[in-house]
Amino acid sequence: MKMPEKDPGFWAAVLAWLGAHQPQLYAGGTAAAVALCRVIYGGGGRRKMVLEGILCGLIGTSLVPLLEYFALPTNLATFAGCMVGFIGVEKLRDYSDRFMSKKVDG
Repeated sequence: MKMPEKDPGFWAAVLAWLGAHQPQLYAGGTAAAVALCRVIYGGGGRRKMVLEGILCGLIGTSLVPLLEYFALPTNLATFAGCMVGFIGVEKLRDYSDRFMSKKVDG
């Protein structure tokens, strides 16, 4: 029985998957990296740094389908991911709460 790591077809499939999802992975990675740097710069603790990076990375990863929905180029995902990391999860939650309260009230 062959191990999947030794199978050249396995690595070809991994590389094909990475190529197909490159904008999402790059946007999520950029958002996580910027969030980590922002928390370090702001003097946050290790726990906040890790959680903020993970949450911003996940939000950044979800931006590509949103850009595709609005017929925008996926190249904007990197910029959008960077902005997500810079703004942070707490501000994004505040913006979301305000937007949703306007929709519910109106």
